[in-house]
Amino acid sequence: MSQQPLAYQDQGFLESDEARPIRILAEYLEPLQRFKDQKIQDTVVFFGSARVDSRARALRALATLRARGVTGADEHYEAELSRSRKAVEWARFYEEARELAHMLTSWTMSLPSENHRFVVASGGGPGIMEAANRGAREAGGKTIGLNIRLPFEQGANPFITDGLHFEFHYFFMRKFWFAYLAKALVIFPGGFGTCDELFEILTLVQTDKLSKRIGVILYGREFWDEVIDFKPFAEWGAIAEQDIDLIRFADTPLEAFEQLRTHLTSHLDPPAGREASAPGIARTRG
Repeated sequence: MSQQPLAYQDQGFLESDEARPIRILAEYLEPLQRFKDQKIQDTVVFFGSARVDSRARALRALATLRARGVTGADEHYEAELSRSRKAVEWARFYEEARELAHMLTSWTMSLPSENHRFVVASGGGPGIMEAANRGAREAGGKTIGLNIRLPFEQGANPFITDGLHFEFHYFFMRKFWFAYLAKALVIFPGGFGTCDELFEILTLVQTDKLSKRIGVILYGREFWDEVIDFKPFAEWGAIAEQDIDLIRFADTPLEAFEQLRTHLTSHLDPPAGREASAPGIARTRG
């Protein structure tokens, strides 16, 4: 008779509906242990579109498309050409996210602390996420990727620090880790997912569910002014007038960096540069 496996070694049970609470708890405890091992105290989270490419790749794709050419009228080709030109324009945000992450990481590495402060974190995928991890990696710092495992998405980008690449099954546990460690967010242009993450954090801050004030910077005012107008929220009474002040805007890496540095050095407890009273994780309320 074969030996019955222990319950916590039974793969069939661990993947069952009944074991869902164990899997959820694992997505809390396993990252917690790794963050402690790597002495990650807090983060700055970069959100933005996964569809943004680097300038070099966007230009190569446009050149390849032009070289292919077309004879006669071809509406499909013209549409492709238009999208490719837009991708080159859109690539600005990849390069600026990369530059900002590099600037931020270079500054944080100069802070006298036994723990790693304000580590650049992203969703771990392509686009703005890759750009943020890449810039931090190029500056010589640690950088985090909180990836979600989906059947139709690309895998994690190659710039995440070894040991700080996380794969989540549950969206809500991934969001928990974004919020739990974050001291600031930089939101680059993006789609539904980016807006979901933005409003999730704004709601937590507005309802005082976080024990620290998170700085929120929307990067690329022209894009965000066209996509979301926050003033009518207050004019209709849906939010308080002061809730609009939770958001700042920036249009250059230097402008965003100065806003981040001001926030991170004046709104934290303990202030940047002092050793934290307890290593590891910031607290949430409740």
